[in-house]
Amino acid sequence: MTVSSELIDDFGRRVSYVRISVTDRCDFRCVYCMSEEMTFLPRAQILTLEELGMVGRAFVEMGVEKVRLTGGEPLVRRDIGRLVEDIGGLPGLKDFAMTTNGASLVKQAQQLRDAGLKRLNISLDTLDGERFRQLTRTGDLARVLDGIRAAKAAGFERIKLNAVVLKGRNDDEVVDLVGFARTEGLDISFIEEMPLGDVSDHSRAETFCSSDEVQELIEQRYPLIPTTETTLGPSRYFRMGDSDSRVGFISPHSHNFCSTCNRVRVTVEGRLLLCLGNEHSVDLRAVLRRHPGDIDALKAAIVEALPLKPERHYFTTDGDVQVVRFMNMTGG
Repeated sequence: MTVSSELIDDFGRRVSYVRISVTDRCDFRCVYCMSEEMTFLPRAQILTLEELGMVGRAFVEMGVEKVRLTGGEPLVRRDIGRLVEDIGGLPGLKDFAMTTNGASLVKQAQQLRDAGLKRLNISLDTLDGERFRQLTRTGDLARVLDGIRAAKAAGFERIKLNAVVLKGRNDDEVVDLVGFARTEGLDISFIEEMPLGDVSDHSRAETFCSSDEVQELIEQRYPLIPTTETTLGPSRYFRMGDSDSRVGFISPHSHNFCSTCNRVRVTVEGRLLLCLGNEHSVDLRAVLRRHPGDIDALKAAIVEALPLKPERHYFTTDGDVQVVRFMNMTGG
């Protein structure tokens, strides 16, 4: 059968970026991502590495230019290097990246780079060891810092830090985080917390910190120059006149980016999620297992799902949970 070579939704937006979650498990328990006591999926319910590889291939053959592997924490998935090699070698793929907490990069950074991974996003919300432990519940800041430096040594094209800013928890470190990025020669993006999953650690209404507030904090020390640069994702990038590091803002609340959304996500269970802020999805796992090895059947299911992509999400900042699934299920 013939399947369209481009993915265009009902609002004329071309899907050029897919985020694929490879696991719901993580060695951290970040307070904005999951509850302290989590029940993870049994192995039979998650996609195999071969199924994940076919998903990546299908999207790239249909014109997707960017693939990002996410979790949970992707580096806790056994044999993740095999999947990186499979996707990294796909013709037509322009940008291949991974989001990680960085704790396993000392051992795995070079292998990932050699396998074809081009860029890394590393989560880093604080430079204070005790605060890091509080925000991640289990993490060791020193391991992450060592992982960042191992990634630099491995020669990735670009490395970006991601910081979720929570008022009263780490907003006083915004300028220090920018300073760290500048010293290490890294980019950094600041992210507004998203209302996914019912967290018990804090009130989202009280901890919400807008990108505009974060930008004001930064500009007290480092004047920011707007740019039109993009990595095909939602970050709005700024430059600083005396540094090669870029500062980005991901603002699902305050600067809605839905009109230019070029992204879809595949969850660890194989659900094609058309919008991070909605529950619209299609079960690709069922297609993969009903038609093993049939990439045309998979492509047809993806095309048929596109009308489910909504025009926009409707996040609020009042603390309400708009979507019940936690971030570790979605992959960001």
